[in-house]
Amino acid sequence: MSMTQQAAPAVATPPASGPGKEKDGRTAERPLALRLLARPEVGVFLGAVAVYVFFLISAPPVRDGSSMANILYQSSTIGIMALPVALLMIGGEFDLSAGVGVITSALTASMLAYQLSMNVWVGVFVALLVSLAVGFFNGWLVVKTGLPSFLVTLGTFLILQGVNLAVTKLVTGNVATDDISNMDGFDQARKIFASTVDVGGVQVKITVFYWLIFAAIATWVLLRTKYGNWIFAVGGNKDSARAVGVPVAFTKISLFMLVGVGAWFVGMHQLFSFNTVQSGEGVGQELLYISAAVIGGCLLTGGAGSAIGPVFGAFMFGMVQQGIVYAGWNPDWFKAFLGVMLLGAVMINLWVQRTATRR
Repeated sequence: MSMTQQAAPAVATPPASGPGKEKDGRTAERPLALRLLARPEVGVFLGAVAVYVFFLISAPPVRDGSSMANILYQSSTIGIMALPVALLMIGGEFDLSAGVGVITSALTASMLAYQLSMNVWVGVFVALLVSLAVGFFNGWLVVKTGLPSFLVTLGTFLILQGVNLAVTKLVTGNVATDDISNMDGFDQARKIFASTVDVGGVQVKITVFYWLIFAAIATWVLLRTKYGNWIFAVGGNKDSARAVGVPVAFTKISLFMLVGVGAWFVGMHQLFSFNTVQSGEGVGQELLYISAAVIGGCLLTGGAGSAIGPVFGAFMFGMVQQGIVYAGWNPDWFKAFLGVMLLGAVMINLWVQRTATRR
């Protein structure tokens, strides 16, 4: 009875201010800092700043412009792929074949152009079709069978890994493709996929600019388009999304194909940077892409995340990878650092979310 008497005056008392000043005691009263912490990318941003400051102090060469350009380059090769992987994860799926898919694309372009003595652009476009086909196959199989994407893409991963090695040995007699640097169209393709840009006297790889442009486009798509709403909807609850008219099959398949486009682009960069491709590479890279997305605030269960978070996640990976070298430490510690970063980022994200939603 006393509890009722205490609550009654609060209900009966009219608000002191007008309608525009009403507060609900939950969101409107929360400080700006807590509302910012609710953003999925804030935790990884704080982590990226901490990692940057750490290596800035412990590895003096990091302070040099050329060193930072190299760090950004390493980050971009992870970050470009982490973006479509993040979108796929927001959509409720993930792709274990992304790493070897990069090599499949590069091998296709290289061997087709060299073995058939064609302009390298023919190989580039055929490689794009192959990457889209792999993405379509993954998405179609997931949608039609209802199997977890983990199982489907694990199977694709093994298939592509075996095909990469077997076909390369069969065609070239070696585990690597032939040098295509003297072929028609190589110079033009290299300018697009693997050139450098002078920025204040520092040579910056063009992939850094592509990375930032793609991140801006992905952010716009997620936040300002109907397709972005579809991605969040199918990742949150595909049955509810289908009930309100969201094309679930199209959205999921297109997201897998988008991962294929990312694999093609990174594959072309590797091909035209080094002129040749090792068929056994790419294994394990998919874990870096997925980890960058998870550290960036994307949930494995889908329905939440951003495109900006994985940018900071990829930067952390590039910073650690090169920072260890610049600090003069044993590079074998790289994977251990990544594991610590992954667990630390997940814990920070959890703390940030709980703090942001605390009443």
